[in-house]
Amino acid sequence: MSADDVHERVRSELATELSRLGSSKALYAATEGELNADRVLRAAADAELAAAETFEAWAGDEENDAAAEVFAAIAAEERDHFDRVREELDDYDPDLGEDLLAIPSHLRSLDDTLERAGALLGRILVADESKSQYVGYFVGDADPQTAAVFRDLRGDLEGQRERALELIDRVGADEADLEVAREAAAAVVEIAYEEHVETLESLGVDPKPVC
Repeated sequence: MSADDVHERVRSELATELSRLGSSKALYAATEGELNADRVLRAAADAELAAAETFEAWAGDEENDAAAEVFAAIAAEERDHFDRVREELDDYDPDLGEDLLAIPSHLRSLDDTLERAGALLGRILVADESKSQYVGYFVGDADPQTAAVFRDLRGDLEGQRERALELIDRVGADEADLEVAREAAAAVVEIAYEEHVETLESLGVDPKPVC
């Protein structure tokens, strides 16, 4: 098994969860039912800032030099993502405090290099789904400029995914290690999906798609 196999297995085994995280209901959950342009942008800014701060923390305490380099590069990219989203907001004063979303809260609990590498891959898979919804929202809102911003941010995830896969291959010595990475990636998707379901149910919305 290689890192590519890890990627494909997570995508296959959690295809339903990822699909629902990339649905319009996911954006409704992210904004807690306040589906307007300002609230969508604030939800995106919060997510990008939390990611930047999480990966900055990882880079700061990571003992593996190769991993620290990857985390620092992605942290810088996420900081740039945050800045680009914030530019679209008229008034935004970030104050995440301890009220973190499920993914960054989980990521910050990890200190093992291999688990972090796998979890990074999981976060990228979830982010790809959510950014597709941001693009779609602003296309539907007749705001092609903002849609283009999110399209660019989503495009950056391809490079992040390649760096995550390379890191998994680098720090994973054997099949058992790759299984640890797979479990870590899957856990992030599952945690994101659980939060998605719980939020929708609290808003009185059935998380399952209408067939």
